[in-house]
Amino acid sequence: MSTNKALAPVAHLAHLADMAVFARVVEAGSFSGAARVLGTTPSAVSKQVARLEGLLRVRLLERTTRKLRLTEAGHAAHGHCQALEAAARDVMQLADQHTHVPQGLVRMSAPKAYGRQRIHPLVAPFLAAHPQVDVQLVVTDRVVDLFAEDVDLAIRITDTPPPGLAGRPLEAVEHIVCASPAYLARRGTPQHPSELTEHDCIYLGEDPSDRRWRFTQRGQAESVTVAVRGRYVVNHSEMRREGAIAGLGIASLPGFAAQGALERGELVRVLQAWQHDTAYSGTAWLLYPPNRFLPSRLRAWVDYLASAIPQG
Repeated sequence: MSTNKALAPVAHLAHLADMAVFARVVEAGSFSGAARVLGTTPSAVSKQVARLEGLLRVRLLERTTRKLRLTEAGHAAHGHCQALEAAARDVMQLADQHTHVPQGLVRMSAPKAYGRQRIHPLVAPFLAAHPQVDVQLVVTDRVVDLFAEDVDLAIRITDTPPPGLAGRPLEAVEHIVCASPAYLARRGTPQHPSELTEHDCIYLGEDPSDRRWRFTQRGQAESVTVAVRGRYVVNHSEMRREGAIAGLGIASLPGFAAQGALERGELVRVLQAWQHDTAYSGTAWLLYPPNRFLPSRLRAWVDYLASAIPQG
C-alpha cells in the first residue's frame, strides 16, 4: 500500500472544514460571498479551497477576474461536499429529534398569491399551538434553491415535482375565469372561449403571453387560445378579484383566490365546461430535502399544513 493511500483516511478527516467551505464558495458564487456567510475573510476562504485542491491534486475552480467556474472535477467534488454538509446538519439536528416540544425556526418559501391567501392565515394558529417555534415566510414567484438559500421548505405549484426532494401534495390548484353578476347582466355570459374577445378581461400582464388565455374542453380534445383585452391589467390576484367584483371585467384567478367571493355570490364562474390552462395550475406541493430524521419543528409544520389545507 502506498503512503498516500495509507494516509487517506486521516487526511480526509483533517480537511472536512475545507470541504464545507468549498461547498459554500460554489453556492455563493465567489470567495467574498462565502466569506460573508461564514464570517471570515475572502483570503482565508481562498486558502482553504487551495488547500483542498492541493490534497486532491486537481483544480476545482477556474478563477477569472469576474467569476468562478467549476471544473469537471469541481462538479464531482461539489456533489460530495453538499452531501457532507447535509450529513452534518442531520447530526446537529439529532437533539431536536429527541425533543418532545418542537422548537426553533422554520424557513419556508411560497408563491406570492398562495403564500398570502393560503399559508399566511394559518401562521397565527400554528404559532399559538407551538410557542417555541418561529416561522419565516418568504413569498416569491421565483424558484427557490432550498440548499443554497438555507430554506427548510418550499411550496411549488406543478404537476412534475423536482427530483431530489421529498414532498407532500397539498391540494389541486385550478385557474378559473369569473365575473360579477352585474357585469354578466350588462355584457352577457360567454358560452365559448372565443366570445371572450367581446369582453373586458382582467389579466396578469407581466408577460405578453399573459393575455393569451388557453382553454381545453373537459372530456374533449378541443383546445382554444384566445387573445384577450381589457381596461384593467394587474399582477396581483387579490386586486384582479376585487376588480372583477367591482364589475371591471372577467378575471383569470387561481381557484383559492376566488373561492370566498364565489361562495358569497360576489363572483360567478363562467366557461365551466372548459379548463383554463396556465403556468399557475397544477398541484401545490410542499417540498423539503429528503431526511428521514426530519426535525420536530419541521414535522409539526408539515403535518399542520397538510391537515389545515382542504383537499380538493
